[in-house]
Amino acid sequence: MFEKYQPTPKVYDEMFNKDGSVRPHYTELYKTFDKLDMKNLAARQNRMDDEMIKQGITFTLYNEDSNALERTIPFDIIPRIISHDDWTYMQRGLKQRVIALNRFIHDIYHEQRICRDGVVPRKQIVTNKYFRPEMMHQNVPGDVYICWSGIDLIRAGDSDYYVLEDNLRTPSGVSYLYKNRWMMEKLFPELFFNYHVMNLDRGLHLFLRALRSIAPNNNSDPTVVLLTPGRFNSAYFEHTFLAQEMGLILAEGQDLKVVNNKVYLKTLHGLRQVDVIYRRIDDDFIDPLAFRPDSMLGVPGLMNAYRAGNVALANAPGTGFADDKAVYTYVPDIIRYYLNEEPILKNVPTYTCALEDDRKFVLDNIEKMVVKETSLSGGYGMLIGPHATKEEHEQFRRQICERPDDYIAQPTIQLSAVPTLCDGVIAPRRVDLRPYIALAANEEINIIPGGLTRVAMREGSLVVNSSQGGGSKDTWVIEE
Repeated sequence: MFEKYQPTPKVYDEMFNKDGSVRPHYTELYKTFDKLDMKNLAARQNRMDDEMIKQGITFTLYNEDSNALERTIPFDIIPRIISHDDWTYMQRGLKQRVIALNRFIHDIYHEQRICRDGVVPRKQIVTNKYFRPEMMHQNVPGDVYICWSGIDLIRAGDSDYYVLEDNLRTPSGVSYLYKNRWMMEKLFPELFFNYHVMNLDRGLHLFLRALRSIAPNNNSDPTVVLLTPGRFNSAYFEHTFLAQEMGLILAEGQDLKVVNNKVYLKTLHGLRQVDVIYRRIDDDFIDPLAFRPDSMLGVPGLMNAYRAGNVALANAPGTGFADDKAVYTYVPDIIRYYLNEEPILKNVPTYTCALEDDRKFVLDNIEKMVVKETSLSGGYGMLIGPHATKEEHEQFRRQICERPDDYIAQPTIQLSAVPTLCDGVIAPRRVDLRPYIALAANEEINIIPGGLTRVAMREGSLVVNSSQGGGSKDTWVIEE
């Protein structure tokens, strides 16, 4: 099976050492797959693809004409394996990062000590499109702003792990993590006899526990609702999956009502008070009385109930400024400031185009850089210099000069590669990793083992986002 496999030069291969030998934690997987023929492997892949369609495991894309295109996310049957030591290291770094970011958000909406002490420029925060003045001096239940986060990690050619970006608003994709595992256990049961893979079963329970921990008034039996924009949202499959698996009530804005600054769910038996809302709706749309008046998705008066302390929102409104790509550059200093510790996980070296020297360097070296618009995600508003045309280089140069505050740039990092089944051939494809972190009251943190491995299905591509054609793999963490 791997006879014709050629690792990509200067790229860290997750399965193979530089001399072609198999890394120890991949040995049993290598042996199992090497006994299969391509016909058998393709048949299992087809069964998996059929199962995804049957179960409706889909993601909705929108083209330039705003037409919805529903499709399955490509799923590859060769899992990505993370050693126990690597996972222990990542966990330490993720916990450190999330606690520091949560304290940072609390400080910004209260004393702003970090700005007064000159660590983070205040202008960088208050001019950010995701900063919400409405949240100033608002106390949130348990001081938990980011109850649920997804931190994107990459492994570079030097084998070190780097944080690519922080997703603190409404991180998506956890449903695919669980479905990937379910399908792998169904199609490759023999592999699970040879590996002690960390179980995912408690992950969503711990997330639910985190949501329940922030219920107002220490309610021991809170009503928790998942607020969805509805079935036309790109991640609606995930909303229904989480509601079912976690025992949440799936509700749209029209299903909720605010009376006397309390939120109620409309039921056949009358109104039922809601304590915690896990929202999958952006800030702008959650309350037409507080934000966009034309929104039909939210709940009128929700922010008044929130300010009165009668309902908890996860994640809290206004968290988005902390995962802005320009603020990302300050996270190592944020960790030092609040925790008095050195960052465990590294940032990718980043140039802020708002700074004159950084901007000049980016403009002079744009052919080698990855340029990102700070407020966008999902692979949009991005230039990968080595793979772009001269016309695209010039277009981004103009955009940077016109709106320097809106752009950052990073050197092109060679993401690690994992063997992947592509058109009947096993070939290296680039991957990242999105672990999911649940933060409860009293800074209790739990992380789902592994996370979602996203894979760039096109040869040579560095873009793993589902919205840009990326796929996913099951991610195994080996128990000690």
